[in-house]
Amino acid sequence: MAKSFTHVEPPVCRGEMMATKPVSRKTLLGRARDFIDDFAAATPARFAIIIFAGLVAAVTVLLGLPISNRTSDFTPFVDAFFTAVSVICVTGLSTVDMATYWSPFGHAVIFIGVQIGAVGVLTLASILGLVIARRLGLQARLMAVGDSNPLRIGRGAAVAEGQAVRLGEIGGLLVTVAVSMIVIELIIALLFFPRVLSESGDLLEAVWVSSYFSVMSFTNTGFVLSPGGLDPFATDPWFLSVMMLSVFLGAIGFPVIYAVSRNFRKPKRWSLHVKLTLVTTLILFVLGAFAFLGLEYSNPATFGSMDAGQTALQSAFLSMMTRSGGFSTIDIADLNGASLLVADMLMFVGGGSASTAGGIKVTTLAILFLAAFAEARGSESMEAFDRRIPSDVLRIAVSIVLWGATTVATATIIIQQITDAPLDLVLFDVISAFATCGLTTGLTEDAPDAAQYVLAATMFMGRVGTVTLAAALAASTRRQLFRRAEERPIVG
Repeated sequence: MAKSFTHVEPPVCRGEMMATKPVSRKTLLGRARDFIDDFAAATPARFAIIIFAGLVAAVTVLLGLPISNRTSDFTPFVDAFFTAVSVICVTGLSTVDMATYWSPFGHAVIFIGVQIGAVGVLTLASILGLVIARRLGLQARLMAVGDSNPLRIGRGAAVAEGQAVRLGEIGGLLVTVAVSMIVIELIIALLFFPRVLSESGDLLEAVWVSSYFSVMSFTNTGFVLSPGGLDPFATDPWFLSVMMLSVFLGAIGFPVIYAVSRNFRKPKRWSLHVKLTLVTTLILFVLGAFAFLGLEYSNPATFGSMDAGQTALQSAFLSMMTRSGGFSTIDIADLNGASLLVADMLMFVGGGSASTAGGIKVTTLAILFLAAFAEARGSESMEAFDRRIPSDVLRIAVSIVLWGATTVATATIIIQQITDAPLDLVLFDVISAFATCGLTTGLTEDAPDAAQYVLAATMFMGRVGTVTLAAALAASTRRQLFRRAEERPIVG
């Protein structure tokens, strides 16, 4: 018969008891990184929005300090908050005189904040995730791709058509974002420098002003450092041409810059996204210039007193700036009603995806027109440049337009009730805020605090992006395993 034995733990003397090992800083940092990584993996869009909102809060605190303004007193919260949102959203709207209100420290905060905001919501989140996790994992790659392809935000899966930037190229895209910003801004600053130096006569001031104009134009922000705005350069073809070039490069998007730089001499290898972005951008620029030329050539308050060359130059400049640049050589309030409507449409469209510009984006507009052309021809699919565009891209485009229009309409109604200002002026400033353009009729600075808070919320929604915001608010993604019976409603 087998004997059973009971194991008895030997007594442990007090002196032999080991002290509990304290948690090291390295372990705590590792746990923090894991927590952030898990949260980002579960809800990447919310993670990006939280980072973006955190940046707005940080800039608000810094601009609220007495050292940030020339009054040596705390900045009113509404002014600090509105400016912080405008800075991080690279909009250019302001409730105070940017040139005279802020101190050198305040301008430094604005200068750095604009650079951070220009990187983009999801791309910025990816870079921070890379720094935290010491690696660029799959989820971080998906987040970065999401900024250049909204389809990945909603579905997270690869799509069949060629991408402007593929998943394996995201590491190169992030490097391109940083390098292209620095290189392009440096070149633009050098192009600005001779003209600014001839105007100011001071070497250090010319360096600072040239750098400031370079950053504010490439990021499509539109802040101006001097009290007179662009008055000293309002008729200078060289200065205005360089500024248009800088705004154009910032507005086409980093994926386009990346793809074109890799295959500059082989346009046939450019992706469909690159071709649609460049073609639609150039078409809108030309149409906008001709529209302003035809509508304003007889307006004595704007282009009526200019010669033919200046009228053409100013029309082209206004067309480019209404896309998202935010600079102006004229008083926007002096434009006639038809010109304001044209500017509204150009601002609402904005620039390219994953760019420093806002709006619904030029590719969204291109997709809608391609769908209309396909329907007119009786074709079942959308095609462009010998490529077929899947139907889910059209659904995304329609969603973006509807959410954008709803945001603009809601903000316009609220501000109209608060200010009782003319509808065309309210609509212009609201679209400018949503599209992060920065042009204003003067309503923003004179509006009550409540209206300024509404405009700040509109800027945030416009910059974060309606698709990203919708993905962040969605509690979960439901996968439907069945299809209901089909029935066609009457449309039109």
